[in-house]
Amino acid sequence: MNTTTMNPTVTAPADWRDFLALTKPRVLSLVVFTGLCGMLAAPASIHPVLGFTAILCITLGAGAAGALNQWYEADIDAKMKRTANRPLPAGRMDRQAALHFGVGLATFSVLLMGLAVNLLAAAILTVSILFYVLVYTVWLKRRTPQNIVIGGAAGAFPPLIGWAAATGHVDMLPVLLFTIVFLWTPPHFWALSLFVRTDYANAGVPMLPVVAGTKTTRTQVLLYTLPMVAAAVAPWPMGLTGAIYGVAAVALSGLFLLLSARVAFNRETDQAKMKPERQLFAYSIVYLFVLFGALVADRLVLA
Repeated sequence: MNTTTMNPTVTAPADWRDFLALTKPRVLSLVVFTGLCGMLAAPASIHPVLGFTAILCITLGAGAAGALNQWYEADIDAKMKRTANRPLPAGRMDRQAALHFGVGLATFSVLLMGLAVNLLAAAILTVSILFYVLVYTVWLKRRTPQNIVIGGAAGAFPPLIGWAAATGHVDMLPVLLFTIVFLWTPPHFWALSLFVRTDYANAGVPMLPVVAGTKTTRTQVLLYTLPMVAAAVAPWPMGLTGAIYGVAAVALSGLFLLLSARVAFNRETDQAKMKPERQLFAYSIVYLFVLFGALVADRLVLA
């Protein structure tokens, strides 16, 4: 990135809505939810105040990562229709303000987690922020079509953080939750990138559909769905969850697999007509919410 590139002239001071937009609220909601589910599924109780503090720290840390991502990628965002109206490319905020906001949120979230909750949760939170900003945003995003594959780990940390906040350690179940989100990320984002690939091409981002084409991307969507389904179902036969989660995982993952297969065998090249890809992208968000919700319901029943 050319760090000397300036944003459009800032015509007025940014307001609270611009700072909120920096945190990527839509992404944030899923991150916070999986972190909360990781905490509630843990076999240990946590004081409500500490639990609230832990979720607040996850929220602030994820928001900080989103803000720093937008600070670094302001030039890319300006070239994409989907992101052109974000505060920085739209000229509603100065880059320096976004940088200070992101660094401040990150520092505060980690310090508060370490002082109020425990050091392990704070350490994992630190790794998640640094991974998203340095590994995904700075290193991978502009260099390789594997950016989503490796970078997907950044969004998979919240269940680990929630579990560690409640228990002070990490077990097999949160590792599997991490694995589910990690393997879910490529089909989720590749489904999106298939019907917005022109945006990525115009911005010079080497997303898989841009570099390898739609046929290869569709195949990869299905190939990554297979281990994701296995990871999602695995906690049930391993005895880590009960039937509520198990049945939900089988049903939800079966539908995910069906939608992925429809994407894999689709031959439509017109982005505006890529219905299977849009359906998979929309369902993938619902999938993760309901799957993790079923995990919590299962834990509450077993308790």
